[in-house]
Amino acid sequence: MVSTRPARRRTRTRNARTLVTSVVTPGQHGGQYRPLAASDLSRLHNAALTMLSEIGMANPIPILEQRALESGCNINEYGRLCFPRSLVEDIIASSPKELVYYGRNPQHDVEYKGTRVHFGASGEAVRILDHETGKYRPSTLKDVYDCGRIIDKLEHIHDYSRWVVPTDISDQLEADINTAYASFAATEKSVALSFDSANNVDPVLIMAQLIAGSEKAFRDRPFCNGGGCCVVSPLTYATENSEVCIASTRFGSPVWIVVAPQAGATAPAALAGALAQAIAEALAGILLIQLVVPGYPVTLGSWPFVSDLRTGAFSGGGGEEGLLNAAAAQIANFYGLPCSVSAGMTDSKIPDNQAGFEKGINVTLAALAGANSIGECAGMVASLMGCSFESLVVDNDMIGYIQRVLRGIEVTDDTLSLDVIRKVVLSGPGHFLSEKQTLEVMETEYLYPTIADRSSIEDWEVDGAKDIRTNARDRVADILSSHYPKYLGEMLDSALRDRFTIRLDPADMGVGS
Repeated sequence: MVSTRPARRRTRTRNARTLVTSVVTPGQHGGQYRPLAASDLSRLHNAALTMLSEIGMANPIPILEQRALESGCNINEYGRLCFPRSLVEDIIASSPKELVYYGRNPQHDVEYKGTRVHFGASGEAVRILDHETGKYRPSTLKDVYDCGRIIDKLEHIHDYSRWVVPTDISDQLEADINTAYASFAATEKSVALSFDSANNVDPVLIMAQLIAGSEKAFRDRPFCNGGGCCVVSPLTYATENSEVCIASTRFGSPVWIVVAPQAGATAPAALAGALAQAIAEALAGILLIQLVVPGYPVTLGSWPFVSDLRTGAFSGGGGEEGLLNAAAAQIANFYGLPCSVSAGMTDSKIPDNQAGFEKGINVTLAALAGANSIGECAGMVASLMGCSFESLVVDNDMIGYIQRVLRGIEVTDDTLSLDVIRKVVLSGPGHFLSEKQTLEVMETEYLYPTIADRSSIEDWEVDGAKDIRTNARDRVADILSSHYPKYLGEMLDSALRDRFTIRLDPADMGVGS
Protein backbone atom coordinates (compact mmCIF):
# COMPACT_ATOMS: atom_id res chain seq x y z
CA MET A 1 0.00 0.00 0.00
CA VAL A 2 1.35 3.43 -0.97
CA SER A 3 1.44 5.98 1.86
CA THR A 4 -0.52 9.21 1.36
CA ARG A 5 1.35 11.08 4.08
CA PRO A 6 3.91 12.73 1.76
CA ALA A 7 1.08 14.30 -0.21
CA ARG A 8 -0.55 15.56 2.99
CA ARG A 9 2.81 16.91 4.14
CA ARG A 10 3.29 18.78 0.85
CA THR A 11 -0.18 20.30 1.22
CA ARG A 12 0.61 21.45 4.73
CA THR A 13 3.94 22.93 3.54
CA ARG A 14 2.17 24.94 0.82
CA ASN A 15 -0.34 26.22 3.34
CA ALA A 16 2.42 27.10 5.79
CA ARG A 17 4.03 29.39 3.22
CA THR A 18 1.08 31.75 3.37
CA LEU A 19 0.43 31.43 7.09
CA VAL A 20 0.77 34.62 9.10
CA THR A 21 2.43 33.43 12.27
CA SER A 22 3.52 35.05 15.48
CA VAL A 23 6.19 32.45 16.18
CA VAL A 24 9.04 34.75 15.11
CA THR A 25 9.14 38.36 13.94
CA PRO A 26 11.94 40.62 12.69
CA GLY A 27 13.95 42.21 15.46
CA GLN A 28 14.11 39.45 18.05
CA HIS A 29 16.57 40.45 20.78
CA GLY A 30 20.10 39.04 20.97
CA GLY A 31 22.90 39.95 23.35
CA GLN A 32 22.94 36.71 25.33
CA TYR A 33 26.36 35.69 24.02
CA ARG A 34 29.29 37.83 25.16
CA PRO A 35 32.67 36.45 24.09
CA LEU A 36 34.48 39.44 25.60
CA ALA A 37 34.84 40.28 29.29
CA ALA A 38 34.20 43.85 30.44
CA SER A 39 37.94 44.41 30.82
CA ASP A 40 38.45 43.14 27.25
CA LEU A 41 36.00 45.72 25.93
CA SER A 42 37.88 48.54 27.63
CA ARG A 43 41.25 47.36 26.33
CA LEU A 44 39.97 46.97 22.77
CA HIS A 45 38.33 50.41 22.91
CA ASN A 46 41.54 51.98 24.18
CA ALA A 47 43.59 50.22 21.49
CA ALA A 48 41.25 51.50 18.78
CA LEU A 49 41.44 55.05 20.11
CA THR A 50 45.22 54.81 20.27
CA MET A 51 45.33 53.82 16.59
CA LEU A 52 43.11 56.73 15.60
CA SER A 53 44.95 59.30 17.73
CA GLU A 54 48.57 58.19 17.24
CA ILE A 55 48.80 56.19 14.00
CA GLY A 56 45.97 58.00 12.24
CA MET A 57 44.17 57.44 8.95
CA ALA A 58 45.78 57.94 5.56
CA ASN A 59 44.13 59.51 2.51
CA PRO A 60 41.14 61.41 3.95
CA ILE A 61 39.01 63.11 1.32
CA PRO A 62 39.39 66.93 1.35
CA ILE A 63 36.03 67.72 2.99
CA LEU A 64 36.77 65.29 5.82
CA GLU A 65 40.27 66.66 6.36
CA GLN A 66 38.92 70.21 6.46
CA ARG A 67 36.15 69.39 8.97
CA ALA A 68 38.47 67.25 11.07
CA LEU A 69 41.13 69.94 11.35
CA GLU A 70 38.44 72.46 12.29
CA SER A 71 37.37 70.03 15.05
CA GLY A 72 40.83 69.76 16.62
CA CYS A 73 42.38 66.90 14.65
CA ASN A 74 45.94 67.09 13.32
CA ILE A 75 48.14 65.72 10.57
CA ASN A 76 51.07 63.78 12.00
CA GLU A 77 54.64 63.56 10.68
CA TYR A 78 53.62 60.71 8.35
CA GLY A 79 50.90 62.80 6.73
CA ARG A 80 48.12 60.86 8.43
CA LEU A 81 44.96 62.36 9.92
CA CYS A 82 44.85 61.81 13.68
CA PHE A 83 41.68 62.06 15.77
CA PRO A 84 41.91 63.10 19.46
CA ARG A 85 40.51 60.48 21.82
CA SER A 86 38.05 62.95 23.31
CA LEU A 87 36.66 63.80 19.86
CA VAL A 88 36.13 60.13 19.00
CA GLU A 89 34.35 59.51 22.29
CA ASP A 90 32.19 62.61 21.79
CA ILE A 91 31.22 61.42 18.29
CA ILE A 92 30.32 57.96 19.64
CA ALA A 93 28.19 59.56 22.36
CA SER A 94 26.38 61.93 19.98
CA SER A 95 25.77 59.52 17.08
CA PRO A 96 22.14 58.37 16.63
CA LYS A 97 21.51 55.20 18.62
CA GLU A 98 18.33 54.12 16.83
CA LEU A 99 17.45 54.16 13.15
CA VAL A 100 14.93 52.81 10.67
CA TYR A 101 15.43 51.37 7.19
CA TYR A 102 12.08 51.77 5.43
CA GLY A 103 10.57 49.29 3.01
CA ARG A 104 8.26 50.30 0.18
CA ASN A 105 5.65 48.37 2.13
CA PRO A 106 5.61 49.43 5.81
CA GLN A 107 5.43 45.78 6.90
CA HIS A 108 9.05 45.52 5.78
CA ASP A 109 10.37 48.44 7.86
CA VAL A 110 13.50 47.42 9.78
CA GLU A 111 14.36 49.11 13.08
CA TYR A 112 17.89 48.99 14.46
CA LYS A 113 17.58 49.47 18.19
CA GLY A 114 19.52 47.99 21.09
CA THR A 115 20.16 44.30 20.45
CA ARG A 116 17.35 43.73 17.94
CA VAL A 117 18.56 41.34 15.23
CA HIS A 118 17.78 41.29 11.49
CA PHE A 119 19.04 39.19 8.61
CA GLY A 120 19.94 39.98 5.02
CA ALA A 121 22.32 42.38 3.38
CA SER A 122 23.97 41.11 0.28
CA GLY A 123 27.22 39.56 -0.79
CA GLU A 124 28.06 40.98 -4.24
CA ALA A 125 29.30 37.70 -5.67
CA VAL A 126 30.50 37.54 -9.26
CA ARG A 127 29.31 33.99 -9.94
CA ILE A 128 26.04 32.09 -9.69
CA LEU A 129 25.80 28.41 -8.87
CA ASP A 130 23.11 27.74 -11.46
CA HIS A 131 20.29 25.75 -9.87
CA GLU A 132 19.41 24.11 -13.20
CA THR A 133 22.87 23.03 -14.41
CA GLY A 134 24.68 22.73 -11.08
CA LYS A 135 27.59 24.66 -12.62
CA TYR A 136 29.06 28.07 -11.86
CA ARG A 137 28.66 30.89 -14.38
CA PRO A 138 29.15 34.69 -14.30
CA SER A 139 26.28 36.54 -12.62
CA THR A 140 24.06 38.84 -14.70
CA LEU A 141 21.53 41.61 -14.28
CA LYS A 142 18.73 39.05 -14.59
CA ASP A 143 20.26 37.24 -11.60
CA VAL A 144 20.03 40.47 -9.58
CA TYR A 145 16.31 40.59 -10.43
CA ASP A 146 15.71 36.87 -9.87
CA CYS A 147 17.54 36.93 -6.55
CA GLY A 148 15.35 39.86 -5.49
CA ARG A 149 12.21 37.93 -6.44
CA ILE A 150 13.31 35.02 -4.28
CA ILE A 151 14.19 37.29 -1.36
CA ASP A 152 10.76 38.89 -1.72
CA LYS A 153 9.21 35.48 -0.89
CA LEU A 154 11.54 34.51 1.98
CA GLU A 155 9.97 35.60 5.24
CA HIS A 156 13.10 35.40 7.40
CA ILE A 157 15.29 37.66 5.21
CA HIS A 158 14.43 41.23 6.03
CA ASP A 159 16.06 43.45 3.40
CA TYR A 160 17.70 43.27 -0.01
CA SER A 161 21.05 44.38 -1.31
CA ARG A 162 22.47 42.87 -4.44
CA TRP A 163 23.64 39.35 -3.68
CA VAL A 164 25.41 39.34 -7.07
CA VAL A 165 26.83 41.95 -9.43
CA PRO A 166 25.76 42.31 -13.08
CA THR A 167 28.96 41.25 -14.80
CA ASP A 168 27.21 41.61 -18.17
CA ILE A 169 27.20 45.45 -17.84
CA SER A 170 30.62 47.06 -18.18
CA ASP A 171 29.57 50.71 -17.79
CA GLN A 172 29.51 51.32 -14.04
CA LEU A 173 26.88 54.07 -14.15
CA GLU A 174 24.56 51.78 -16.10
CA ALA A 175 25.36 48.94 -13.71
CA ASP A 176 24.42 51.02 -10.66
CA ILE A 177 21.22 52.32 -12.26
CA ASN A 178 20.18 48.89 -13.49
CA THR A 179 20.98 47.21 -10.17
CA ALA A 180 18.68 49.70 -8.45
CA TYR A 181 15.94 49.22 -11.04
CA ALA A 182 16.10 45.41 -10.82
CA SER A 183 15.97 45.58 -7.02
CA PHE A 184 13.00 47.96 -6.93
CA ALA A 185 11.15 45.83 -9.49
CA ALA A 186 11.76 42.61 -7.55
CA THR A 187 10.89 43.45 -3.96
CA GLU A 188 9.16 45.87 -1.62
CA LYS A 189 11.70 45.20 1.12
CA SER A 190 14.22 47.88 2.04
CA VAL A 191 16.98 48.03 -0.57
CA ALA A 192 20.63 48.78 0.21
CA LEU A 193 22.59 50.07 -2.76
CA SER A 194 26.24 50.11 -3.77
CA PHE A 195 27.78 52.70 -6.07
CA ASP A 196 30.97 52.74 -8.07
CA SER A 197 31.10 56.54 -7.91
CA ALA A 198 29.45 59.32 -5.96
CA ASN A 199 28.29 60.69 -9.32
CA ASN A 200 26.05 57.66 -9.69
CA VAL A 201 23.98 58.44 -6.59
CA ASP A 202 21.79 61.24 -7.96
CA PRO A 203 20.36 59.33 -10.96
CA VAL A 204 19.26 56.52 -8.64
CA LEU A 205 17.85 59.07 -6.19
CA ILE A 206 15.76 60.54 -9.01
CA MET A 207 14.56 57.05 -9.93
CA ALA A 208 13.56 56.36 -6.32
CA GLN A 209 11.65 59.65 -6.11
CA LEU A 210 9.76 58.80 -9.31
CA ILE A 211 8.84 55.40 -7.87
CA ALA A 212 7.71 56.98 -4.60
CA GLY A 213 5.52 59.43 -6.50
CA SER A 214 7.27 62.64 -5.52
CA GLU A 215 10.38 64.02 -3.88
CA LYS A 216 8.42 64.59 -0.66
CA ALA A 217 6.94 61.10 -0.65
CA PHE A 218 10.41 59.61 -0.88
CA ARG A 219 11.76 61.99 1.74
CA ASP A 220 9.01 60.87 4.13
CA ARG A 221 9.74 57.17 3.56
CA PRO A 222 13.13 56.65 1.87
CA PHE A 223 12.91 52.96 0.94
CA CYS A 224 16.52 52.61 -0.19
CA ASN A 225 19.89 53.59 1.20
CA GLY A 226 23.50 53.80 0.15
CA GLY A 227 26.93 53.40 1.61
CA GLY A 228 30.26 51.78 1.00
CA CYS A 229 33.47 50.24 2.18
CA CYS A 230 35.07 53.55 3.05
CA VAL A 231 38.31 52.16 4.46
CA VAL A 232 41.06 50.15 2.76
CA SER A 233 42.86 48.19 5.44
CA PRO A 234 45.12 48.90 7.13
CA LEU A 235 43.93 52.32 8.29
CA THR A 236 43.52 54.10 4.95
CA TYR A 237 40.46 55.91 3.66
CA ALA A 238 39.20 54.77 0.25
CA THR A 239 38.60 57.90 -1.82
CA GLU A 240 35.75 56.74 -4.07
CA ASN A 241 33.86 54.90 -1.35
CA SER A 242 34.29 57.75 1.13
CA GLU A 243 32.74 60.08 -1.43
CA VAL A 244 29.92 57.56 -2.04
CA CYS A 245 29.18 57.41 1.69
CA ILE A 246 28.87 61.19 1.90
CA ALA A 247 26.77 61.36 -1.28
CA SER A 248 24.49 58.65 0.10
CA THR A 249 23.29 61.01 2.81
CA ARG A 250 21.21 62.62 0.06
CA PHE A 251 18.84 59.65 0.24
CA GLY A 252 17.77 60.79 3.71
CA SER A 253 18.08 57.21 4.97
CA PRO A 254 20.81 55.76 7.20
CA VAL A 255 24.19 55.26 5.57
CA TRP A 256 25.77 51.82 5.81
CA ILE A 257 29.51 51.52 6.19
CA VAL A 258 31.52 48.30 6.12
CA VAL A 259 35.19 47.75 6.88
CA ALA A 260 36.71 44.30 6.41
CA PRO A 261 40.32 43.95 7.58
CA GLN A 262 41.52 40.39 7.00
CA ALA A 263 43.42 38.82 9.88
CA GLY A 264 46.81 37.63 8.68
CA ALA A 265 46.72 39.73 5.51
CA THR A 266 45.49 43.32 5.94
CA ALA A 267 45.26 43.06 9.75
CA PRO A 268 47.33 41.30 12.42
CA ALA A 269 47.05 37.53 12.59
CA ALA A 270 46.43 37.79 16.35
CA LEU A 271 42.64 37.90 16.70
CA ALA A 272 42.63 40.65 19.33
CA GLY A 273 44.77 42.87 17.09
CA ALA A 274 42.56 42.21 14.07
CA LEU A 275 39.48 43.03 16.12
CA ALA A 276 40.99 46.23 17.51
CA GLN A 277 41.94 47.36 14.00
CA ALA A 278 38.43 46.56 12.74
CA ILE A 279 36.95 48.69 15.52
CA ALA A 280 39.28 51.59 14.75
CA GLU A 281 38.48 51.46 11.03
CA ALA A 282 34.73 51.22 11.62
CA LEU A 283 34.91 54.21 13.97
CA ALA A 284 36.85 56.02 11.22
CA GLY A 285 33.80 55.46 9.02
CA ILE A 286 31.54 56.92 11.71
CA LEU A 287 33.89 59.91 11.99
CA LEU A 288 33.76 60.41 8.22
CA ILE A 289 29.97 60.76 8.23
CA GLN A 290 29.56 62.60 11.52
CA LEU A 291 32.21 65.23 10.87
CA VAL A 292 30.91 66.03 7.38
CA VAL A 293 27.16 65.63 8.09
CA PRO A 294 26.81 66.00 11.88
CA GLY A 295 24.12 63.90 13.54
CA TYR A 296 23.44 61.77 10.47
CA PRO A 297 22.38 58.14 11.15
CA VAL A 298 24.95 55.50 10.19
CA THR A 299 25.54 51.83 10.98
CA LEU A 300 28.83 50.72 12.49
CA GLY A 301 29.98 48.04 10.07
CA SER A 302 32.91 46.27 11.69
CA TRP A 303 33.35 43.08 9.63
CA PRO A 304 36.67 41.46 10.61
CA PHE A 305 37.64 38.76 8.10
CA VAL A 306 40.04 35.84 8.48
CA SER A 307 42.82 34.28 6.40
CA ASP A 308 43.64 30.61 6.17
CA LEU A 309 47.25 31.10 7.17
CA ARG A 310 48.32 27.98 5.30
CA THR A 311 47.58 29.73 2.00
CA GLY A 312 46.86 33.38 2.84
CA ALA A 313 43.45 33.09 1.16
CA PHE A 314 40.26 34.49 2.66
CA SER A 315 38.30 31.97 4.71
CA GLY A 316 34.74 32.88 5.66
CA GLY A 317 33.54 29.71 7.33
CA GLY A 318 35.89 29.08 10.24
CA GLY A 319 35.04 29.38 13.90
CA GLU A 320 37.39 32.36 14.21
CA GLU A 321 35.11 34.27 11.82
CA GLY A 322 32.07 33.60 14.00
CA LEU A 323 33.96 34.57 17.13
CA LEU A 324 35.27 37.83 15.67
CA ASN A 325 31.91 38.97 14.35
CA ALA A 326 30.15 38.14 17.61
CA ALA A 327 32.78 40.19 19.41
CA ALA A 328 32.29 43.05 16.93
CA ALA A 329 28.57 43.02 17.72
CA GLN A 330 29.29 43.05 21.44
CA ILE A 331 31.55 46.07 21.05
CA ALA A 332 28.90 47.92 19.02
CA ASN A 333 26.42 47.22 21.83
CA PHE A 334 29.02 48.52 24.28
CA TYR A 335 29.01 51.78 22.30
CA GLY A 336 25.23 51.71 21.92
CA LEU A 337 25.63 52.15 18.15
CA PRO A 338 23.47 50.48 15.46
CA CYS A 339 25.65 47.90 13.76
CA SER A 340 26.08 45.25 11.12
CA VAL A 341 28.39 42.24 11.04
CA SER A 342 28.98 39.43 8.56
CA ALA A 343 28.27 35.73 9.00
CA GLY A 344 27.25 32.78 6.86
CA MET A 345 30.22 33.10 4.51
CA THR A 346 30.82 29.41 3.95
CA ASP A 347 33.91 28.22 2.13
CA SER A 348 31.95 25.31 0.65
CA LYS A 349 31.15 25.57 -3.05
CA ILE A 350 27.68 23.99 -2.76
CA PRO A 351 24.86 23.82 -0.20
CA ASP A 352 26.21 20.75 1.62
CA ASN A 353 27.03 19.64 5.17
CA GLN A 354 30.06 21.92 5.31
CA ALA A 355 27.95 24.91 4.30
CA GLY A 356 25.35 23.92 6.87
CA PHE A 357 27.63 23.74 9.89
CA GLU A 358 29.72 26.77 8.93
CA LYS A 359 26.66 28.93 8.34
CA GLY A 360 24.67 27.58 11.26
CA ILE A 361 27.37 28.13 13.86
CA ASN A 362 28.55 31.54 12.71
CA VAL A 363 25.15 33.10 12.03
CA THR A 364 23.89 31.86 15.40
CA LEU A 365 26.87 33.38 17.21
CA ALA A 366 26.34 36.76 15.54
CA ALA A 367 22.63 36.68 16.33
CA LEU A 368 23.09 35.69 19.97
CA ALA A 369 25.65 38.49 20.30
CA GLY A 370 22.96 41.01 19.29
CA ALA A 371 24.09 42.34 15.90
CA ASN A 372 21.38 44.59 14.45
CA SER A 373 22.06 43.36 10.93
CA ILE A 374 23.75 40.12 9.91
CA GLY A 375 25.06 40.35 6.37
CA GLU A 376 26.18 37.54 4.07
CA CYS A 377 23.90 35.28 6.12
CA ALA A 378 22.05 33.58 3.25
CA GLY A 379 22.92 32.29 -0.18
CA MET A 380 26.64 33.02 -0.17
CA VAL A 381 29.02 30.18 -1.03
CA ALA A 382 32.64 29.71 -2.15
CA SER A 383 34.09 32.29 0.27
CA LEU A 384 31.82 35.07 -1.09
CA MET A 385 32.79 34.43 -4.71
CA GLY A 386 29.50 32.66 -5.48
CA CYS A 387 25.79 32.86 -4.77
CA SER A 388 23.39 29.92 -4.73
CA PHE A 389 19.63 30.38 -5.03
CA GLU A 390 19.23 26.91 -3.50
CA SER A 391 21.26 28.05 -0.51
CA LEU A 392 19.04 31.12 -0.17
CA VAL A 393 15.95 29.05 0.54
CA VAL A 394 17.80 26.56 2.76
CA ASP A 395 19.35 29.39 4.76
CA ASN A 396 15.94 31.02 5.12
CA ASP A 397 14.85 27.94 7.09
CA MET A 398 18.05 28.15 9.14
CA ILE A 399 17.44 31.81 9.96
CA GLY A 400 13.92 30.98 11.07
CA TYR A 401 15.35 28.47 13.53
CA ILE A 402 17.85 31.04 14.79
CA GLN A 403 15.12 33.62 15.30
CA ARG A 404 13.18 31.04 17.29
CA VAL A 405 16.23 30.57 19.51
CA LEU A 406 16.44 34.35 19.99
CA ARG A 407 12.79 34.50 21.02
CA GLY A 408 13.52 32.12 23.88
CA ILE A 409 11.03 30.47 26.21
CA GLU A 410 8.20 32.47 27.77
CA VAL A 411 7.64 31.28 31.33
CA THR A 412 4.17 32.19 32.66
CA ASP A 413 1.49 30.49 34.74
CA ASP A 414 -0.20 29.40 31.51
CA THR A 415 2.94 28.11 29.77
CA LEU A 416 4.08 26.20 32.86
CA SER A 417 0.97 24.10 32.15
CA LEU A 418 0.47 22.67 35.66
CA ASP A 419 -3.30 22.32 35.23
CA VAL A 420 -2.83 20.63 31.85
CA ILE A 421 -0.28 18.19 33.28
CA ARG A 422 -2.53 17.45 36.27
CA LYS A 423 -5.50 16.70 34.01
CA VAL A 424 -3.58 14.46 31.58
CA VAL A 425 -1.76 12.51 34.28
CA LEU A 426 -4.63 12.04 36.73
CA SER A 427 -7.69 11.66 34.51
CA GLY A 428 -6.64 11.95 30.88
CA PRO A 429 -5.34 9.64 28.18
CA GLY A 430 -1.72 9.88 29.29
CA HIS A 431 -0.62 12.04 26.36
CA PHE A 432 -1.03 15.67 25.31
CA LEU A 433 -1.78 15.27 21.59
CA SER A 434 -5.51 15.88 21.94
CA GLU A 435 -5.27 18.64 24.49
CA LYS A 436 -6.76 22.04 23.61
CA GLN A 437 -3.51 23.76 24.62
CA THR A 438 -1.56 21.67 22.11
CA LEU A 439 -3.67 22.97 19.24
CA GLU A 440 -3.58 26.52 20.60
CA VAL A 441 0.22 26.72 20.69
CA MET A 442 0.83 24.73 17.51
CA GLU A 443 1.25 27.83 15.33
CA THR A 444 2.43 30.30 17.98
CA GLU A 445 5.07 28.32 19.88
CA TYR A 446 6.48 26.16 17.11
CA LEU A 447 8.10 27.17 13.82
CA TYR A 448 7.90 24.72 10.92
CA PRO A 449 10.49 24.52 8.12
CA THR A 450 9.70 24.88 4.44
CA ILE A 451 12.71 23.01 3.04
CA ALA A 452 13.97 20.78 5.85
CA ASP A 453 12.45 17.28 5.82
CA ARG A 454 10.83 15.82 8.93
CA SER A 455 9.06 12.83 7.41
CA SER A 456 9.62 9.19 8.37
CA ILE A 457 12.15 7.11 6.47
CA GLU A 458 9.31 5.27 4.74
CA ASP A 459 7.51 8.41 3.62
CA TRP A 460 10.80 9.99 2.55
CA GLU A 461 11.56 6.98 0.36
CA VAL A 462 8.08 7.02 -1.18
CA ASP A 463 8.46 10.72 -1.91
CA GLY A 464 11.65 10.13 -3.91
CA ALA A 465 14.33 10.09 -1.19
CA LYS A 466 15.12 13.75 -1.90
CA ASP A 467 17.96 15.55 -0.16
CA ILE A 468 17.68 19.14 1.01
CA ARG A 469 19.36 20.54 -2.09
CA THR A 470 16.76 18.84 -4.28
CA ASN A 471 13.96 20.26 -2.14
CA ALA A 472 15.59 23.69 -2.37
CA ARG A 473 15.94 23.42 -6.14
CA ASP A 474 12.23 22.64 -6.39
CA ARG A 475 11.38 25.63 -4.20
CA VAL A 476 13.57 27.96 -6.28
CA ALA A 477 11.95 26.74 -9.49
CA ASP A 478 8.52 27.24 -7.93
CA ILE A 479 9.25 30.86 -6.97
CA LEU A 480 10.96 31.80 -10.22
CA SER A 481 8.16 30.31 -12.34
CA SER A 482 5.31 31.94 -10.42
CA HIS A 483 6.39 35.10 -8.59
CA TYR A 484 6.54 38.00 -11.05
CA PRO A 485 5.81 41.05 -8.92
CA LYS A 486 4.31 44.16 -10.51
CA TYR A 487 5.58 46.63 -7.95
CA LEU A 488 6.37 49.29 -10.54
CA GLY A 489 3.26 49.11 -12.72
CA GLU A 490 3.19 49.47 -16.50
CA MET A 491 2.99 53.27 -16.69
CA LEU A 492 5.74 53.82 -14.15
CA ASP A 493 7.92 51.15 -15.72
CA SER A 494 7.50 52.77 -19.12
CA ALA A 495 8.40 56.18 -17.69
CA LEU A 496 11.53 54.77 -16.05
CA ARG A 497 12.62 53.09 -19.27
CA ASP A 498 12.09 56.36 -21.17
CA ARG A 499 14.30 58.23 -18.72
CA PHE A 500 17.01 55.65 -17.96
CA THR A 501 18.86 53.06 -19.98
CA ILE A 502 17.30 49.92 -18.53
CA ARG A 503 18.95 46.70 -19.68
CA LEU A 504 16.53 44.26 -18.06
CA ASP A 505 14.34 42.89 -20.86
CA PRO A 506 10.60 43.01 -20.03
CA ALA A 507 10.43 39.49 -21.45
CA ASP A 508 12.66 38.38 -18.56
CA MET A 509 10.19 39.82 -16.06
CA GLY A 510 7.12 37.77 -16.96
CA VAL A 511 5.75 34.27 -17.08
CA GLY A 512 7.82 31.94 -19.23
CA SER A 513 11.13 33.75 -18.83
